[in-house]
Amino acid sequence: MKLLSIRPLAFLLLAVCAACATKPPEPTPAPPAPPPPPPKVALVLGGGGARGFAHIGVLKMLAAQGLKPDLIVGTSAGSVAGALYAAGYNAFDLQEMAFALDRATIADWSMFGKGLIRGDALEKFVNKAVRNRPIEALDIPFACVATRLDTGKAVLFQRGNVGAAVRASSSVPGVFAPAVIDGHEYVDGGLVAPVPIQYAKQLGADFIIAVDVSTPVNPSVEPSGKLDILMRTFEIMGQSIRAAELPQADIVIQPDLTGISSSNFESKQQAILQGERAALAAMPQIRAKLGERMSPHLPTTIPFQPGLNPTAGPRTAPSTPPPALE
Repeated sequence: MKLLSIRPLAFLLLAVCAACATKPPEPTPAPPAPPPPPPKVALVLGGGGARGFAHIGVLKMLAAQGLKPDLIVGTSAGSVAGALYAAGYNAFDLQEMAFALDRATIADWSMFGKGLIRGDALEKFVNKAVRNRPIEALDIPFACVATRLDTGKAVLFQRGNVGAAVRASSSVPGVFAPAVIDGHEYVDGGLVAPVPIQYAKQLGADFIIAVDVSTPVNPSVEPSGKLDILMRTFEIMGQSIRAAELPQADIVIQPDLTGISSSNFESKQQAILQGERAALAAMPQIRAKLGERMSPHLPTTIPFQPGLNPTAGPRTAPSTPPPALE
């Protein structure tokens, strides 16, 4: 009988002890994953001779909307505008420089040699403008494309002498004498990459805004001289390359430059205006596509930022550079 009376008491004690036992701690939830970094935005500026003044209008509108590129890649006329912008000049500075620029500033005519223009004046103009800094010391990472004359292959300049690289990228065959760098001759990058989108990808760009300042060949417009014939031939050669490369960009801005030839420096103001209009028309698409690439916690509109700081510290290009320019 005693055993039967003790058993209920034991069950009661066990129940009390179980109720007083400490509950195990709940597992700590894993911290949320960090938001993805914003896309690396590259601005790719194509070649086109005097039509390249339209790049200034595009830069004005992008800056007004607060869009500052992380990387600039240019060819020919695009390398000139790109190098100066990467050096810290804002778009209004470039516009003032364009209005003050005349052919004599960059055209050192040659009676003999391999081109009508030597190219020394263009090189000196660019180096003076960037305060003789090398490419890797510019405020924004910059690269430009030229064509090596002996192999026909593209060369991407990412460090070294800015003026020499821009001169090489802009040396239209027959107009400019080939640029000589380390014993090799280079001509206009538009021969192999009129709008160098693929090179922006190679440099790590996640979002590419390409500016194409070419115009479709108009059979009703006759070239007015030897230079126009040469530039028309150059444009025809680049059509198939453009058709293959432009779809690789996230955004393509194509100013309406109808009636402006690549040798018409007198229409620079019209070209700048058309660049502004084309960039402004592209802004809704730029905002939408950038918003898709950003974290949901980030705004889908581009916040306003002040213009480039010309005294900002240098940043180096994000990929392995080719041989340095002398």
